[in-house]
Amino acid sequence: MKTFKIGLLGLGTVGGGTVNILQETLSEIQRRIGHNIEVSIIAVRDLNRSRPIDTSSIQMTDNPHDVVNHPEVDIVVELMGGTGLAKELLINAIQNKKHVVTANKALIAEFGNELFSLANENNVMVNYEAAVAGGIPIIKAVREGLAANKIEWLAGIINGTGNYILTEMKKPGADFAEVLKVAQELGYAEADPTFDVEGIDAAHKLTILASIGFGIELQFNKVYTEGISKITAEDIHFAEQLGYQIKHLGLATRTENGYSLRVHPTLVANEVLIANVNGVMNAVMAKGDHVGPTMYYGPGAGAGPTASAVVADIIDVIRAQSQNVEDRVPGLGFKADQLESAPVEPIENSVSSFYIRCFAQDHSGVLAKITAVFAELEINIEQLYQEPSQEKPEDATLVMVTNAVKESRFNQALAELQAMPEIGNDIQRIRVAELD
Repeated sequence: MKTFKIGLLGLGTVGGGTVNILQETLSEIQRRIGHNIEVSIIAVRDLNRSRPIDTSSIQMTDNPHDVVNHPEVDIVVELMGGTGLAKELLINAIQNKKHVVTANKALIAEFGNELFSLANENNVMVNYEAAVAGGIPIIKAVREGLAANKIEWLAGIINGTGNYILTEMKKPGADFAEVLKVAQELGYAEADPTFDVEGIDAAHKLTILASIGFGIELQFNKVYTEGISKITAEDIHFAEQLGYQIKHLGLATRTENGYSLRVHPTLVANEVLIANVNGVMNAVMAKGDHVGPTMYYGPGAGAGPTASAVVADIIDVIRAQSQNVEDRVPGLGFKADQLESAPVEPIENSVSSFYIRCFAQDHSGVLAKITAVFAELEINIEQLYQEPSQEKPEDATLVMVTNAVKESRFNQALAELQAMPEIGNDIQRIRVAELD
């Protein structure tokens, strides 16, 4: 039984989970692959820190270069995060002909084109299942399980922090700031929650999903990104009244002229399964031209779920050693010379329905003026809800849902509404997704 040696960069939550799985489940893994796996060296920041796992038989170092330059290491597993030192180390590992497994979505989304090109030159693999949706094997599902399909669109709740906040805001009296504070206390949100609540984390993951789904180069800098910090409990209430849930979605779709990649708050109809994914859970929908809409659900973070994906990637690397290099599954699902450098369209070109909430003076003729603005631009109001304002008795709260319209045209209507003296300046708008 051949032994494959692992070098680990980082021993935090996921690193500890990875070692734990390899220690506790090794015999079962050996039954699957017919080989042994040994963690031989781990790089950590603090050698004196106590660990919840047994590392007595593992070489420990505070110099990560010791791992990527170790002559006996077959697979380097990067779990340290960041895009500076981590990128340098993985480039070094690849140049040393070592396979790479990583959970680093930012690194793959921003520098993956370079890393995969280098890996191809050196005949090694870069696996990254744990970088998207934690314990959900979504990379394999889209890249391999749906390989017979032309992917039409992908939609995902791919950040558990944002999903937890929006779920908790359904409770009476809850608001964004209050729920965020609780999420931080529970460890669901970082002290600086920007990456989560403003959609950057989800944009990294969407970049990867779009690449493997459509066969396009990784283009993180072209993803439209909008966070959830302006969503109010009132919006969630009105959305429910109209038959929707508000979710922070990553959406990737084919268009006539290229692709649309966007992360933003989205109204999803109650009958769509993904609308009912709550708390810190993740879910991804993918529609193939033959299979139709499919959904994948599970925990998106945590030691066990994420480490499970890391170990599965290690297993895949080991299994692939018996294949010819040209027969391995390409890192991004398509042969390197077949990846398109396709245009990603600006958000203004996207088409969707819109939810609008505003305050309007509650007297005769105001509603007619509002509807006239939409009619002039050939935008239909599909749903309308009105109730007296709790804050201003002389005003009414108006909530509308339009038909599907090009965003640039909707923006014209929005600008005209904002210029009306009868309308309050604070107009909320949220896009609506049709996931069928």
